[in-house]
Amino acid sequence: MKVKDKTIIVTGAGSGIGRAIVLELLSRGAIVAAVDINDASLQETKELAGDAKDRVSTYVVDITNKENVEKLPEQILQNHANIDGLINDAGIIQPFVKINDLDYDAINRVMNVNFYGMLYMTKTFLPYLLKRDEAHVINVSSMGGFLPVPGQSLYGASKAAVKLLTEGLYAELKNTNVRVSVVFPGATATNIAKNSGVDTSKIEAATTDAQQKIKALSADKAAEIIVNDIEKNRLYIYVGSDSRIMGLLYRIAPKFATDLITKQMQALLPD
Repeated sequence: MKVKDKTIIVTGAGSGIGRAIVLELLSRGAIVAAVDINDASLQETKELAGDAKDRVSTYVVDITNKENVEKLPEQILQNHANIDGLINDAGIIQPFVKINDLDYDAINRVMNVNFYGMLYMTKTFLPYLLKRDEAHVINVSSMGGFLPVPGQSLYGASKAAVKLLTEGLYAELKNTNVRVSVVFPGATATNIAKNSGVDTSKIEAATTDAQQKIKALSADKAAEIIVNDIEKNRLYIYVGSDSRIMGLLYRIAPKFATDLITKQMQALLPD
């Protein structure tokens, strides 16, 4: 779907890849309904849009609250004539601990934001998208959604659920006007850890030589790749060389790939 003149909802629009996607869409002539839980961050995104900010509307919403999500279509349609696309980017990571040490509050928070928030948004807006001559749903998973990452096992499970639900959605909508994509970002320079309330000091102190060789992609470059592939109607969007390479390796030799990532992540985990 070409994004020019399309009205596209973006969650997680206040920072990171979500903010970069908003700005990339605007640069291509799209109209954006920006959604985030943080109003100050949303306003920063709008200001960064510069001359294009008149094509951005903002909505402060906790996507884990189904009732509030269900009020969104009416609010958005007060500002825009149509809704043509939905990009579910909002997400958080878990503390870097093993499942045995992960408390249920953290578990519920990650699943609610990463999976149920995406599900609420998708179910709420899909009826509107089905009315359009052309529309698109894009769900952002993670490299951790197809490759197990020790210390982020629950986060990975939430993103694997995003992956499989999106694949099922693709199959169900194949004969409709709605295209579907799932995105797998690799290492990307964002503030997701800070926004997730995760202590990053141990991560920074324990970074291994192997990890240092992985150059994190900028959020702007990630957004460019994502929007390029949206316009090509690609089902699978791999963002970054690490995501593409590990995606291939995991399909060919899953145990080897798991052992490799385990070795790289070992220094981040307590004994």
